[in-house]
Amino acid sequence: MIEHRIEGAQRESIPVTDPSLAAGYCSASNRNSGDCTACPAYGASMREPDAVFADPRLAVLYDFFDDDRSDLTAYLALVDELGARRIVDLGCGTGSLAVLLAARGLDVIGVDPARASLDVAGRKPYADRVRWVHGDATVLDVGDKPVDLVVMTGNVAQVFADGEDWHTTLACARRWLRRDGWLVFETRRPESRAWESWDVQPTEVTLPDGRQATVSRTVTSVDLPLVSFKSVTRVDGRTSSRGRRSDSALPQRSPRI
Repeated sequence: MIEHRIEGAQRESIPVTDPSLAAGYCSASNRNSGDCTACPAYGASMREPDAVFADPRLAVLYDFFDDDRSDLTAYLALVDELGARRIVDLGCGTGSLAVLLAARGLDVIGVDPARASLDVAGRKPYADRVRWVHGDATVLDVGDKPVDLVVMTGNVAQVFADGEDWHTTLACARRWLRRDGWLVFETRRPESRAWESWDVQPTEVTLPDGRQATVSRTVTSVDLPLVSFKSVTRVDGRTSSRGRRSDSALPQRSPRI
């Protein structure tokens, strides 16, 4: 089994009352009215999701390769601590957290730009209790029902290599939240130099359906705050029809917004 968990993360909790959160992006009048469509960011477009999430042949393998989701325990505890009942899981991917929250009877909205990942999420137990939204943060309108909590688990907050996309995402989260709501996400600690252990040599694994897959990952450049890497997945040795390469960059963003 390949270990895809990346060490060196810090979980951040930010009260929505923080005046620095997306300042200048979301007007008070829009927040108070709940009219998301009035915001300049509404309907804007961000970069396309990586192939590992967007390609149906890879999305169905995501939970297999990333099967240890013990990291979600902390989010479940936070939900209890904050008393959150209405939650947005932004960048929900294959819906691992969203369905856990839905199983607890909570009102959950799962948002992700990768349709293939949402298709996987929709087949999980309790998926019918989640409102699934295809798109990035700019497409969600919560109307007159603000949420208690917005979460971005794992690497979600790190995919925004473009500063404008990051600030737009923060603005959207600010707009969805009730006045004393919370935004929770994870961010990297550059001083841990976690990328030094990201490389994975070509390794063969047996998939649940019996097929053989070879996976690898290589860091291609370190130009802080960005670290770029290449991931390759080949199934049954057929690179052209089954194999896919994913080129990505993760910003080693400071815990400060």
